[in-house]
Amino acid sequence: MMSMYYQAFQNQMDLAAPWRAGASSALRFLNLVPQGMSDQVVGRLSAALELISRSTLTYHRPAYGIDSVMVGNREVAVTEEIAYATPFGSLLHFRKDGVTEQPRMLLVAPMSGHFATLLRGTVQTLLQDHDVYITDWHNPRDIPRGEGRFGLDDYTEHLIDFLGQLGPRPHMVAICQPSVSALAAAAIMCEDNHPSRPATLTLMAGPIDTRIQPTRVNDFAKSKPIEWFERNLINYVPMQCRGALRKVYPGFVQLTAFVSMNLERHIKQHMDLANHIAKGEKDKAATIKTFYDEYFAVMDLPAEFYIETVRDVFQEHLLPQGKLMHRGRPVNIKAVSRMGLMTVEGEKDDICSIGQTLAAQDLCTGVRAYRRVHHMQAGVGHYGVFSGRRWNNEIYPLLRDFVHVNS
Repeated sequence: MMSMYYQAFQNQMDLAAPWRAGASSALRFLNLVPQGMSDQVVGRLSAALELISRSTLTYHRPAYGIDSVMVGNREVAVTEEIAYATPFGSLLHFRKDGVTEQPRMLLVAPMSGHFATLLRGTVQTLLQDHDVYITDWHNPRDIPRGEGRFGLDDYTEHLIDFLGQLGPRPHMVAICQPSVSALAAAAIMCEDNHPSRPATLTLMAGPIDTRIQPTRVNDFAKSKPIEWFERNLINYVPMQCRGALRKVYPGFVQLTAFVSMNLERHIKQHMDLANHIAKGEKDKAATIKTFYDEYFAVMDLPAEFYIETVRDVFQEHLLPQGKLMHRGRPVNIKAVSRMGLMTVEGEKDDICSIGQTLAAQDLCTGVRAYRRVHHMQAGVGHYGVFSGRRWNNEIYPLLRDFVHVNS
């Protein structure tokens, strides 16, 4: 019998909601106090109220907040529009006013506990030179059980359908976990001579073959039988939610695992936040608050997708062994052809180590040598592959040129 720890967690959050709301109201009132009136006392009280009001998770997607972007030497407005949607995800288009003839690109976001907005900076950079769409996955706790299951095959099928909406010769960039599904989708579309098969596929820090230099994440996935993951990590969505009783890997459990890997750093960050607020250092406090607004926005994973990913990708390594199936059909990676293939890895990546993504180059024997690119970025960890200074200044220019040469 599966325990109901997710329901208990939700009940606890709901019971504490009035205290957080009260702290937020008191904080708004305190902010009206004129400066100079017992600043030290007001500052400490503000810090305490801020931490109380923020002691929760959110299960709603934050805003992307991309209103404009520089294209060449001019600033253009950006408008979000849903180009296509299913119960489990939207194909979100960042439309730029008055900009045409840029390569159409599908950015494939991971379904790994955070919303696609985690790639906000990646989108902002790509928008300079590309017509960008993103896989905006929906939170399973908001999807009624009647909408059915969502497994690894469904994820791959969504990519095929999304690419079909973009028209002929789109480009696909997969970040981390979905690299396996992206490569499988490309293989199926190439084999079927699909009119929207990608012109290029870029895989960034993705677990194509996790037998190569296994990380702590890989070791954990193989340390226990798949039944252990089903028994201990899968739970029911609480009754308060639209997706009540859907089986999921709860977002708060995932976040707990993330935080525990760097617990001291997170404790220090919140101590720093309290000190910045107490001292009236608003800009420094805002930087930390912005980061944790995103970090504490979590989404659940459909149970089927999580279990199948752990089993097929991290335990049984079906793709690199040529054993991966899609809807009962063998995924023929050798069918990938007439397209460009780029792989990107980070020197200090402790989630997806060097060689795991590069493995795609050896598997895709149908891609001509002159249409292959591999880049190992020195000095960056996992997130540095697709965000931050080195992504913007060193990795992105290579990706941009690769896409344009193959358009």
